[in-house]
Amino acid sequence: MRHHINMLREFSVPLLAGVVVAIAWANLAPQSYTGFINGPHFGGLSFHFISNELFMVLFFGIAAVEITQSCLPGGDLNPIKKAVNPLLGMLGGVLGPIIVYLTLNSLIGSPALHNGWGISTATDIALAWLAARVVFGANHPAVSYLLLLAVADDAIGLGIIAIFYPNPAFPAQPVWLSLTALGMLLAWLMRRARLHSYWPYLLVGGTLSWTGLHHAHLHPALALVFIIPFLPHAKHEHKHLFEEDPSDHTTLSRFEHEWKVFVDFGLFMFSLANAGVQFSSVGTVTWLVLAALLAGKTLGIFSFGWLATRLGFGLPHGMTLRDLVLAGMIAGTGFTVALFVAGEAFTEPVVQSAAKMGAMLSLSAALFGLLLSKLIQR
Repeated sequence: MRHHINMLREFSVPLLAGVVVAIAWANLAPQSYTGFINGPHFGGLSFHFISNELFMVLFFGIAAVEITQSCLPGGDLNPIKKAVNPLLGMLGGVLGPIIVYLTLNSLIGSPALHNGWGISTATDIALAWLAARVVFGANHPAVSYLLLLAVADDAIGLGIIAIFYPNPAFPAQPVWLSLTALGMLLAWLMRRARLHSYWPYLLVGGTLSWTGLHHAHLHPALALVFIIPFLPHAKHEHKHLFEEDPSDHTTLSRFEHEWKVFVDFGLFMFSLANAGVQFSSVGTVTWLVLAALLAGKTLGIFSFGWLATRLGFGLPHGMTLRDLVLAGMIAGTGFTVALFVAGEAFTEPVVQSAAKMGAMLSLSAALFGLLLSKLIQR
């Protein structure tokens, strides 16, 4: 049973199954789908609210664990010198899509679509990892390079969501962020008091952080991002990204281990709530998002990664510039975070659906990566 569960998680089956169900439901019975997603069914809360405002707290919390561990001594981002190339690649993977999106929007788009520039900045970690394993093989250094890049640019994506996509109907109320700061302070005090259960950190610090962000009209899904770094953790990191370390029994590691399976399967709920777009929901912004993800990621990551090598910060041993091109192409798989940002970037349903279609079509990045690997005979 455990083997089958791990297979479902490894191949992102819950996430992709949610996409299939959402698309089929939205196209066969659009009113039924919309009513289920947006209707007040669960104690007055909509399914969309539970998915995007509550469940995604855990999703971004798991991402925060990986970022925190990567920054520890021995982690993939420490010391900074060995992470310079993927971090510069990440910078290119953020700036490239923004430049492509805004340039194309000025040529074929409209001012109303300007706000979609942030949709294409992040990479879907799970799907990009899966595609990279198919293209490169499980133990190729490009897989770890791509994972590190994806985690880093998702961290940038979190900042973009928090800063640039407040709810336009509700102006930001920064005073409420004092609750988030209080949650961080209490989490720090808990660690000083040597509390080793993660529950007080989540229930006290996380609740205060969520409430502060919610009332400040910033996205509350980021609540645990501010709390997770305070969980007691090892002084040194001995594993790579998303690997299990059986010897690590710290609070931070236990939180990831005990909630990762729930999050992986809960992504069915997220994709069900966000991927239900009709096939007719294709517009200019669809192609802007898709082009920014495919072309912008590839060009940005390759150019900045190449620049890093010229500055003396080489690629990982065994990875070539051709591999860097392929990694850039696969990183164009925006999907999960791109869907999330699309829901924040646009409030007009037709434009939002068209933007989400572009995010979903970015799944083709994996196919293009495989075809490109054949063409360049990697």
